Amino acid sequence: MKHARVAYEGVIYDAIQLGEGIQLTNGKIVMEDEVVWLPPFVPQTIFALGLNYAEHARELSFHTPSEPLVFLKGPNTIVGHRGKTVRPSDVTFMHYECELAVVIGKMARNVKAKDAYDYIRGYTIANDYAFRDYLENYYRPNLRVKNRDSSTAIGPWLVDAEDIQDPMNLKLQTFVNGEKTQEGNTSDMIISIPELIEYLSGFMTLNPRDVILTGTPKGSVDTKVGDEVVTEIEGLGRLVNTIVAEPVLQQ
Repeated sequence: MKHARVAYEGVIYDAIQLGEGIQLTNGKIVMEDEVVWLPPFVPQTIFALGLNYAEHARELSFHTPSEPLVFLKGPNTIVGHRGKTVRPSDVTFMHYECELAVVIGKMARNVKAKDAYDYIRGYTIANDYAFRDYLENYYRPNLRVKNRDSSTAIGPWLVDAEDIQDPMNLKLQTFVNGEKTQEGNTSDMIISIPELIEYLSGFMTLNPRDVILTGTPKGSVDTKVGDEVVTEIEGLGRLVNTIVAEPVLQQ
């Protein structure tokens, strides 16, 4: 089943996909363009993976890391489907990153890879923008690269884990203004989803609604103000995001 969180007539609802529309928890059926889309769940800890696809690492002229390159993101970074992401006025290279997001469903500690799927609630799409001008060290990305407000779109749906037969074999695509600019498959991950859960839960407790952004394939393209960026993952839907200019502060 596909789950969402939306605002409709000033009230926030949980919702599910129903045909071409969505059904709110009060039973009302509305069309997708009648609501404001929120992230499909409220994240707890947000883990992000760098350089987890070999071709992407080569594209950036970096060696693949010997263990997961993990960093944390704040809740300020999250925005929903059809949301807007600001391009800072001083940035010369701001690129999208289409990523499979794994949502934890129950407390996990010292989980072995063979058991890891038992701890997953579901999956969603993430578009985690990077602001390359601020990059100091890709092996330890600084806060300004990955923690800007509304820089990570997620959604539109949280898809139940049991509805995704093989999360390690899903097609990913990105389109900028309708033109395909990125394509890959989760089978190309260097460190798999079960291995990531084993690694993280080996030294810390994972909790429900923690989310792991699992990295992006090659195909990093600069985005400009006004661009519509659509990230798609097989079985999960399509996530729409628009780039907007930084507001001009009044003197």
